[in-house]
Amino acid sequence: MSAQPRLLPWPGPAGKPCYLVSDADGAGYLSRLADEMEAVQLQMGAELIGHARLLLRDRKADARELRYLSNRLIEALQDALRIAESRGGRLPVSGECESDGPTQANEGDG
Repeated sequence: MSAQPRLLPWPGPAGKPCYLVSDADGAGYLSRLADEMEAVQLQMGAELIGHARLLLRDRKADARELRYLSNRLIEALQDALRIAESRGGRLPVSGECESDGPTQANEGDG
């Protein structure tokens, strides 16, 4: 089993955080699906920034358009923060890396 549950990039029931506990070390189906979802969410956020820049330059943009943009930006930021939290939670603890020195993972080692 992996040491730390992975925060998934989608919410669970009632919008609560959803976690994956796996012994596949990121190679399982749900881990790969989560990786793909994170990539899509980050790409969508990057594209949204481009749209936001264009809309904010448009002096004719009305309040309804700006509210819609704000809501999409909030969603993209929430996705990015969830991804950052998930990835940060999977980083090795600094004390583990420093005391053990560099490690190499080989398949078949147990």
